Amino acid sequence: MPIKKIRRGYRRTRYILYRETLINAKEHFWAFMGSSIGIGIIAYLQSRTLPHSDVIYLIGSFGASSVLVYGVIQSPLAQPRNLIGGHLVSALIGVTVQKMAPDILWITAPLAVSLSIVLMQITKTLHPPGGATALIAVTGSTELKNLGYWYVISPVLLGSSLLLLVALFFNNITSNRQYPVNKKFSEIRKKIPFFPKYMNPK
Repeated sequence: MPIKKIRRGYRRTRYILYRETLINAKEHFWAFMGSSIGIGIIAYLQSRTLPHSDVIYLIGSFGASSVLVYGVIQSPLAQPRNLIGGHLVSALIGVTVQKMAPDILWITAPLAVSLSIVLMQITKTLHPPGGATALIAVTGSTELKNLGYWYVISPVLLGSSLLLLVALFFNNITSNRQYPVNKKFSEIRKKIPFFPKYMNPK
């Protein structure tokens, strides 16, 4: 029956999304550590640079990305291709739309988000926080808008790359966590001589 299929699908989805957090309390600790270090590094860069320039490193969409790449690491939407590609695609769309119609917010805001969703789907880089990255490009401060396409490089590429580097470490620190979820990566990880055995999944 359709109802049974819906319930079965819901249970399967819930298991996939929360599998790593259902194993033991240690997983909460590593998710906390990863997100703290990842966002902390970006926040530190901003605190050291902001007083002297208009460079912006910390944008709201990175908080949403942290939920995925540190808390739901087995989700297809949290994988490196999605994290980096989704942010870059959305940033490019956001800046382009903002330049085309800089003073018509009721057009640029929905257009930036909608186009970024479609392009992420086409490029197979769907990453929900990317929608926020595109929206920030058209609704951000004057300083942020003045960055133009530099916004794609910094803060977007720089920040998402830092989140990824931290995720690669903290999401592979126990045998219950593997990131990215990829068979090739798993095989490579087992061949690395200095990788502790307890960090390799059984």
